[in-house]
Amino acid sequence: MIKLKEQFFQQNGGLFLQQHIIKHKGSIETAKVFTIEELKEATDNFDEGKILGQGGQGTVYKGVLVDNRTVAIKKSKISDPNQIEQFINEVIVLSQINHRNVVKLLGCCLETQVPMLVYEFIPNGTIYEHLHDHNCSLKLTWKTRLRIATETAGALAYLHSATSTPIIHRDVKTTNILLDHNLIAKVSDFGASRIFPLDQSQLTTLVQGTLGYLDPEYFHTSQLTEKSDVYSFGVVLAELLTGKKALSFDRPEANRNLAVYFVSSMKTGQLLNIVDNHILHDANVEQLTEVANIANRCLKVKGEERPSMKEVAMELEGLQIMGKHRWESVSSEETENFLNSAPSILSIETGIHSGFDNLNQISTSLGAGR
Repeated sequence: MIKLKEQFFQQNGGLFLQQHIIKHKGSIETAKVFTIEELKEATDNFDEGKILGQGGQGTVYKGVLVDNRTVAIKKSKISDPNQIEQFINEVIVLSQINHRNVVKLLGCCLETQVPMLVYEFIPNGTIYEHLHDHNCSLKLTWKTRLRIATETAGALAYLHSATSTPIIHRDVKTTNILLDHNLIAKVSDFGASRIFPLDQSQLTTLVQGTLGYLDPEYFHTSQLTEKSDVYSFGVVLAELLTGKKALSFDRPEANRNLAVYFVSSMKTGQLLNIVDNHILHDANVEQLTEVANIANRCLKVKGEERPSMKEVAMELEGLQIMGKHRWESVSSEETENFLNSAPSILSIETGIHSGFDNLNQISTSLGAGR
């Protein structure tokens, strides 16, 4: 067993990680390397009752470490020896992300056949569950939905442009946005993410994402840009506005794809007919319309016609602040001036960021997965 563990540790890039930790000791926060015994103890030997969720890329368990921290432990399904160095490098970088709306990676375990990842535990499930699970007692108000949208946009804008090495999430969807005990949004699951070379504006990759959220331009050309995340976020916004799933075969054929249904409803002035009844009574119509217009721009077929995530984050933040101050009646000129001068959430947090890359799989899961 000891020899096998050593073999897995080396095969999974343990020596590379150790060298990095020694090289940077004291200068930066690095990922903790957990032993398999620590994680077995934390999860009662990966007991089935500890499973939080299962998706295309693996199983997530709830665990409690010896220092009483509650964590989420992800056992991946796929192992590619050719990507180990990149995997370890991204573990190191991702563990240093310090943004309140991104799930924190605490470390990894390399003693098993497939590396395991250890994240902070987020207790209140996913936006998907709160929007679509009828057994879920918590109904999200419009005020909460707008705040969640603003926080998510801020996190994505941060990943795209707030630090020197841009990252594209590549699988933005409501099952990958978690809510903590205060219903603060946390973007999760960087299994499909790509670090973006600074000298390139696009990458040619094997198409990966989730049907219903997938950027049609990326799907047809395999050319990945940051605007692919913008499209997926537009679907999330449409979901928050309508309470409808991104893809549903229970709806008539013309309405199965929410993005197409939403854009056509906006074109014919039918927005209020498709808005979720749960938020109609407590939402300001002008504010709803503004957010719907942002979603509509994010869902443009051509990537170049979509706004950047930084623009989206600033506009949503401006609308949220105006809502807080009950400034719904200001003129459009004042609104524009306000949005231009609104403090950006991007300035709140800085740090280093990155993500995981997995080119082996096109995920087409329609259900849950974290």
